[in-house]
Parts: sequence; C-alpha cells; structure tokens
Amino acid sequence: MISLILVRYGEMTLKKKNYRQFLQMINDNIKRKLKEFKKIKYFNTDYRFYIYLNGEDYKLVIDKLNTVSGLASYSLCSECANTYEAMGELGVKLVSEYKKGARASFKVETNRGDKNYPATSIEISQEVARRVLPKVEGLYVDVHNPEITLNIDLRSEGTYLYVETIKGLGGYPSGTAGCGLLMMSGGIDSPVAGFLSLKKGINLKAIHFASPPYTSDLALQKVVDLTEVLTNYSSNSKIDLIVIPFTKIQDSIHENASNIYMVTLMRRAMYKIASEICKKENIDVIINGESIGQVASQTLESMKVVNEVTNIPIIRPLATFDKEEIVDIARRIKTFDISIRPYEDCCTVFVPEHPIIKPKLDLVLAEEAKCNLDDLIMEAIENKEIITLNDTKKYNVFEKDDEFDI
Repeated sequence: MISLILVRYGEMTLKKKNYRQFLQMINDNIKRKLKEFKKIKYFNTDYRFYIYLNGEDYKLVIDKLNTVSGLASYSLCSECANTYEAMGELGVKLVSEYKKGARASFKVETNRGDKNYPATSIEISQEVARRVLPKVEGLYVDVHNPEITLNIDLRSEGTYLYVETIKGLGGYPSGTAGCGLLMMSGGIDSPVAGFLSLKKGINLKAIHFASPPYTSDLALQKVVDLTEVLTNYSSNSKIDLIVIPFTKIQDSIHENASNIYMVTLMRRAMYKIASEICKKENIDVIINGESIGQVASQTLESMKVVNEVTNIPIIRPLATFDKEEIVDIARRIKTFDISIRPYEDCCTVFVPEHPIIKPKLDLVLAEEAKCNLDDLIMEAIENKEIITLNDTKKYNVFEKDDEFDI
C-alpha cells in the first residue's frame, strides 16, 4: 500500500541565502545513497522531497535514509485523488492496517498546502473522519491525545495520506561545514564524536596513532572497522584514515620524562602531529571524543595545557555527555560492539597508575624538553600511512589490497 516516502528537510530550512545550495546538496546526497534502487523516481519542491518506490522495499530505503544528515523526518505515504471519497477509502485501509488493539483513539490532521482546495483544513479533517469512523471497528475520536493520527497532506502535486512518521538524523547536509580531522582512538567515544560531526555537515578525515609492537594489527583493524561504519554517514561514502607510527615518541617520553606526565606529553605530541596534518591537508578543525572529567587527560586543566600546542580549533562534541549517553549513540550507529573488542590502543601504553590531573604548563614544558620530540614528530608525519576506506568494500589490515590508496 505504501507507494512513496515523503522526506522533510531539517535545520537547513533555517538557512536563507545558502538555502538553494543546501537543498541541492541534500537532494544529491539522498540520490547517491539510494543509487542501488533502480526503480525509484524522485520529485522535490522547496520543502519536500518525494521518493516514489515503484515496488522497491521501503524498509531498505529507510535504512539508507537513516544515514543521511539534514533530514528531519520521513513519512510512509499512499497517494489518492483529492476527493473526500478517495481520502476516506484510503484512510480506512491505512488506519485498519495500523490499528493493533480492539479499540484505538483517532484523529485526522490535514495540512492544506494547496490553498485552492475549496475547504479549510478543519473541514477536510471532519469530512474524512466522518467516512473513516463507521468503517473501522473500535475506533473513537480523541483530538488531544490520539493513538492513531491519519495525516492528510493536500498539495498541488498530489494528495498523500499517512499514519507513521519516522525521525531522521537532523543536522545539516554532509559536506556543507568544511573538513575536520577526527582523532580516532578505537574506543567508544571517538567514533561517536565523528558521527555527531558528520551529522552537522563536517566532512572527515581520521587520524590514528599506532604503537607497534605495543599495539597489534588487530587494534588497527578495529579502528579501520570503526571508520568504515562512519563512511555510511559521509556524503561521498569515503574517509581517509591516516595512520601515524607513534612508538618512538612514546618510548622517548617513557624513558626521559616523569611518569606522571606521560599522558599529558603524549596528548601534546598527538595534537602537534594533528595540527601539522591539518595545515598540510587544508583541514579546518581537529575533532576528538573527549568528555570533561571522564579520565585524567580530560580535566579542564589538562585540556588547557594540551591545547597550548596548536592554534587549530578543537571541537569536542561529547564534552558534556555522560558515558551512558555516549554508549546509547554508539549502539544506535553500530560502533559499540566494535569499540569493545579487547585490543589496546596507544593511549593505554605506559599509562601510570596516578597520572597528573591538573598539570602546570611550566612543569610540562620542562618535562617535554627532556624528550627531544621535534625530530621524532616530523619523522612520524613523514612515515604516515593513508588508507582510503569506503562503505562498500571491507579493508583487511592483514591482506592489503592494491585497490586502496596506501
């Protein structure tokens, strides 16, 4: 019975001068995500996007739409003539199919986009309700808190009825807000931070710090798999993963600096490297999964000392999130089960039992000077490895494929 999906745009409708540009980008993103569905046809206005299914499975189409940022919601619609008889007949079918129990409260809600129609929205709702109520057993009217709302979208391009609306990702069309470098650790938080950034229109590259032999290829594979999940939400379905060899830097810090500063110095080195990558790659911001106070390196004092090494803006989408909130999103975007694989990343190497949580900059600089990191940082950048990941083919760390840019 469902013949089309009505898509509503999200926050982009607040835009004025850039609205047309945003509109074109999000429409292109939808079509790109649905390119495998060969029977689908499209029609759009300034505020609506119609997907005519032509026999395609709407559930599979919805799965793809759930990865497109900038969409407020979508409704599973059926189309009919703009007569009361046609709307009433279709309304009976839709309500009967949706009704689960013996009794259900009900109302009709009309959006009269076609102002030429010779009746008000209230009059249309009343006329259709009058035709539906007697024909669906156990149905009764409740205009304030109905269990079932039969929606009528009466527009110049057609008359559409639906009872179910699905919430979209919201945010802005992917690719409209510049580019960010995501610090991908392999834990629960960083892929969630990446997802939230993609949702706000930021294209991503990802950077990962590997420390063999302290970290294994299984740990790198975990990061690859997490990044591949994020490609589903990217406008071009691709993300470059930049792998930085970090072992020599960690060894130098461990051998030369006071143990309690290990985490602080390691984070500063990471940000120095990330900043250089941003400058070379013309990337606008650094993004990470830090949440205030969650661990020693994420106190405000630690963040301040670490931030001192760069003038590149740092975005922390999860700064005020509780862990449970982060985990809920990780489960929803299907990164949680990957993140909890028991393979350690470089952030767990040489971590002291009691790292300093309120570091002072002058003391940090004194400890950092002992480690002679500048040359090691440049060497790490020169020996970086780039893996281009996409949402169609899995990359295997143990079987490098020439199709990938390595």
